[in-house]
Amino acid sequence: MTLARKIVTRLIERGETVGTAESLTAGLVCVTLTEVPGSSAVVRGGLVVYATDLKNSLAGVDQALLDEHGAVHPEVAAQLAEGARVRCGADWGLGLTGVAGPDPQDGVVPGTVHIGLAGNGLRTVRTCWFEGDRGHVRTESALAALSLLGEHLA
Repeated sequence: MTLARKIVTRLIERGETVGTAESLTAGLVCVTLTEVPGSSAVVRGGLVVYATDLKNSLAGVDQALLDEHGAVHPEVAAQLAEGARVRCGADWGLGLTGVAGPDPQDGVVPGTVHIGLAGNGLRTVRTCWFEGDRGHVRTESALAALSLLGEHLA
C-alpha cells in the first residue's frame, strides 16, 4: 500500500480531513493524495502559493515575517500549514516552502525544505535537505510532507 493510500485510509478511519498550502511543490502533495480512490472524503483542497505575495494573501502568512526572513523559513511553513487548515476548513494542514533549485533563493541553498503541520492542537515543522534536480527535490518534499502527516495519524 502506498503512503498516500495509507494516509487517506487512516484519515477516513479517523473521520478527519486535510488541506495543503504548497509553494515549491506547487500542488504535488494534493495531487498525490487525490490519486487515491476515495480521497474526496478527506482531502478538502489546496492552495498553490508559489509567489511570495500569495503566501500572505491566500494562506495568511504574516507579511512582517516574509519581509524579515523571506519565503523560505520554518515559521513560514508553520503559518502555511495553519493557513491551509483554516482556509480549507480541514482538521489537518500541511504547508511546504523551500528551494527546488537550481539557484539559491534569498541566500537559501537549493534542496532546503521546510514542512509545517497543523492540527489537533499540534503545530510542528520539519526541515529537510534533499540533493538532486528540481524534480527530485519536489518529489522528496511531497513524500516527506506525507510522512510527517502519517506519523501523527499512526
